[in-house]
Amino acid sequence: MSEHLETLGQAIVANSAGAITAYAVAFDELTVLGPANRVVQALTFLRDHPDCRFHQLIDLAGVDYPDRERRFDVVYHLLSMVKNHRIRLKVQTDEDTAVPSVTPVFPVADWFEREAFDMYGIFFEGHPDLRRILTDYGFHGHPLRKDFPMTGYVEVRYDDELKRVVYEPVKITEFRAFDFLSPWEGANYALPGDEKAEKRAGDA
Repeated sequence: MSEHLETLGQAIVANSAGAITAYAVAFDELTVLGPANRVVQALTFLRDHPDCRFHQLIDLAGVDYPDRERRFDVVYHLLSMVKNHRIRLKVQTDEDTAVPSVTPVFPVADWFEREAFDMYGIFFEGHPDLRRILTDYGFHGHPLRKDFPMTGYVEVRYDDELKRVVYEPVKITEFRAFDFLSPWEGANYALPGDEKAEKRAGDA
């Protein structure tokens, strides 16, 4: 399998006219890389070339590497039912540079790109309706970025007096204090539910 993927990767790089510039095979999976501004040409090639025929876009996802200058990977997962193969295409971008929308090549990318925009803040140039899809319209930030706080910025609740949903700054409630004593070694106090057992032992 790996030898076949190596051959396919070499052919893709050689025949894609620069839209795909490199490839790698790992764990019997083929990953190809290319410049973000040519992603439409790359996916068109992978869909239409007779050696590829990857006719289905299974998924599109973002990946965040905040220490990199181009911090985001946009990853396209494709399937060829004809060849019984899968392939992964990766392109890189930053917070300000838009990636061309691939909805003209794969219309199913519409909601995938909206999700990547919502979760990571990745922009897709030429998208027909680029707006949030999972978070609220007034949501601040992008939850899957590595620098997004685990608690978020605001919490949402329904206010019965105002009869509407309100946003408030996150309040961290005081959590229970743990003493980390092992129950197998025995705590120096009565554990919940053991009070009766202690009384019976005292009666004896």
